[in-house]
Amino acid sequence: MMNLSTLLQKIKENPVMYLEKPSITYLHSFLIGYLSTRTEMGLDREGSGIERFQEWIQKREKTNVSQSWDQILIFSCGSDRNAFYSFFELFERFLNDESSKKDENGRSLNYSKNDLKIYVRPLYELLGSIKKRPGMYLGNNSITKLDMLLRGYSLAQREVGILPTEQEREFEGFQSWVEDKYGINSGQSWSKIILFYSVDEHEALQKFFELFEEYLNENKSLEVDENNS
Repeated sequence: MMNLSTLLQKIKENPVMYLEKPSITYLHSFLIGYLSTRTEMGLDREGSGIERFQEWIQKREKTNVSQSWDQILIFSCGSDRNAFYSFFELFERFLNDESSKKDENGRSLNYSKNDLKIYVRPLYELLGSIKKRPGMYLGNNSITKLDMLLRGYSLAQREVGILPTEQEREFEGFQSWVEDKYGINSGQSWSKIILFYSVDEHEALQKFFELFEEYLNENKSLEVDENNS
């Protein structure tokens, strides 16, 4: 099972594999999905360090604005891409500042797989919560941020050996359904396809939920037809 530092190193070395491109905004949403899922499973009970990184970066940049750390870095670095690469150096500095922090017995605060609660919020429940309160999960209405969050959510489960659920397997079919819907076979993700045919990220997110509901309804209709045949 990877710790956060190992995962970040892998993302730094190959951002396209995890995020499609080097983007601090994408990374931020990916980590929200990944770390919140780990927390629900019983890992990172003392926090991942990202929470304290938020405070650390605010102090470093001498700002009290209520922007998330990715937005602060974009502002200070001048671009989303520059902020992505600066993040890794800054996070390493932050970890060095934190390295002396141990528990009362002098042990590092690490947990094993045996500590897991083995609970993960069902995918469709998570999507329903995001639909109701996108700002709480995504910061703003963005289909790309949704995609990154879901990638982090899935990676956290796969790391501890949790197999895809029935809902997750059904969701995997959404990619080919969207390709058929728009007559596209470009290798682009469902989020990129929907965004391409939308005015902006906000409209694309709304369209995602409409399309996903349509997809689920079609699947239900097929199941009914098969059961009646």
